[in-house]
Amino acid sequence: MTSTTDTAPETRSFEADVARLLHMMVHSVYSDKDVFLRELISNAADACEKLRYELLSDPALAGDDGQPRITVTLDPEARRLIVEDNGIGMSEAELAEALGTIARSGTRAFMERVTAAKEGEGAQLIGQFGVGFYSAFMVADKVDVFSRRAGAATAAHWASDGLGSYTIQPVDPAEAPARGTRIVLHLKEDAASYTEAFTTQRIVTAQSGHVPVPIFLKEKPDAEEKQIADGAALWTRAKSDITAEEYADFYRSAAGQFDEPALTLHYRAEGLHEYSVLAFLPSMRPFDLFDPDRAGRMKLYVRRVFITDEAQILPRYLRFVRGLVDSNDLPLNVSREMIQESPVLAAIQKGVANRILSELDKLAEKDGEAYLKFWDNFGAVLKEGLYEDFARRETLLGLARFKSTAGEGWRSLKDYVEAIKDNQTAIYYATGADLDRLASSPQLEGFRARGIEVLLLTDQVDSFWVTASVDYQGKPFKSVTQGLADLSLIPLAEGEAPAAQASAEVDGFIAYVKGVLGDEVSDVRASERLTESPVCLVAPDNAMDRQLEKLLAGAGRLDNAARPVLEINPRHDLIARLGTLAEDSALREDAARLLLDEARIADGELPADPRAFSGRLARMIGGAIR
Repeated sequence: MTSTTDTAPETRSFEADVARLLHMMVHSVYSDKDVFLRELISNAADACEKLRYELLSDPALAGDDGQPRITVTLDPEARRLIVEDNGIGMSEAELAEALGTIARSGTRAFMERVTAAKEGEGAQLIGQFGVGFYSAFMVADKVDVFSRRAGAATAAHWASDGLGSYTIQPVDPAEAPARGTRIVLHLKEDAASYTEAFTTQRIVTAQSGHVPVPIFLKEKPDAEEKQIADGAALWTRAKSDITAEEYADFYRSAAGQFDEPALTLHYRAEGLHEYSVLAFLPSMRPFDLFDPDRAGRMKLYVRRVFITDEAQILPRYLRFVRGLVDSNDLPLNVSREMIQESPVLAAIQKGVANRILSELDKLAEKDGEAYLKFWDNFGAVLKEGLYEDFARRETLLGLARFKSTAGEGWRSLKDYVEAIKDNQTAIYYATGADLDRLASSPQLEGFRARGIEVLLLTDQVDSFWVTASVDYQGKPFKSVTQGLADLSLIPLAEGEAPAAQASAEVDGFIAYVKGVLGDEVSDVRASERLTESPVCLVAPDNAMDRQLEKLLAGAGRLDNAARPVLEINPRHDLIARLGTLAEDSALREDAARLLLDEARIADGELPADPRAFSGRLARMIGGAIR
């Protein structure tokens, strides 16, 4: 099909992210290319659903064609496949925006992952995430798009070979659908099988048979069409009539995912408000899980009319959930902007979130292994709720799992409390970026000597939620790197010998170190928490945890960090020997400053003055080998 207008086509370059994505599509070795058809049909269904919403305020947009439909036409002789819908359609400007740029930052993040992947892994990544319209270039040498927006007199033609640019121009309306979009794929030689009726029908019914728009197939351009999917909304059917395969197919189509759903939740709420819910927990992390926008991906319908996929149906910490809610009570004529303020939606939000958390709790009880797989993928996101959602904090604490000093596996807070020691009044934790380094931190030594379990928290969000006055069964959370350890009332574990008392010389040396370091630290004191290491750094009693301080400073959100406390192990052999140094010894000041540098290094930091550190170390070594 060619334009019959006098306007010459305008050639434009793709946005850089699109160009990279198209390059991967054209050169993809990903074997399951069938996904392109699902992606195109999903887009067509969305266009039809958007038109249904627009018809509420402007019924005239339907014209003489009021029933939504998607038609797949095969053209074996020309080696073409055509997907056409009678949905909302696009103007020329909308075509350029929709097909020339990547707007969502989550999609851009996905592109960064693909670009950074090792050779051969890019195709695997493509196979894990929905890539929408651009997946057509896995099977097509060229793609033509003809579109006409509902109610518009003009139409537009977009075309590209996927090699870096596209053309766009007005087109004679006779060459475009009366309303909606027609996508023409000029198939590659090795993709000719997609013009076979049996193959295409099998793919459509398997992957897209449950979209809420009827789908028709024409085996040739001039052939009679036949309906191959009835457009019945899956969520309106009884659970007993739906197979696991049908749920999985719907999940992949609606969510743009390639994995199996880890958990399917399908129910109808009745009572004060009536609504249906069909929600899925992915078994793999969606590529936009850590999108800074933290937007959810739940669609909102009202009596089967698609309203929006931007309503915040679930809290942001449940943004990995995919699916939809179909309400019987929300008004159809409410605007997308006003719907977020509806008390009906507020009730739906509360009910759906509570139900999902309840299902997670049941999963943890019934199938611990499956729940831990879920936690591996989404625990870091779910823990955001501990900071943001006070009302459900107790429930979320029950769902949370942690690494700890008790072993290599995951531990619940229930496990922790059941193993708590006599006279232990707090739940102890340590935060950091690396689990192995955290487990070997000197600050843990006194706790380990008493058999006290310490939670090892390595997600960035951990440094925030523990500051939100959280407690579990009356036990507050307390950092092992903050303030006094206060371990004197908890007996040592069996087999641990009591430490010897510090000498007067050591007490004097600690006082000397405090004087030498001055304003570099807020205090220097003897430590209860150290049993093996000579020194460590901790935060003052009323200051924030040191890991949180580092995160805020790194983000430019902290102007002045608190000066740390240097704790010295008065029972350590090195400290005992340093205590015997003569007051006029040239090495005494070097030793005092080296102890602070050693504590900084053990805490994952660099010495404040690397050159001075090197000089002190050289002098200490020189003195030791005379």
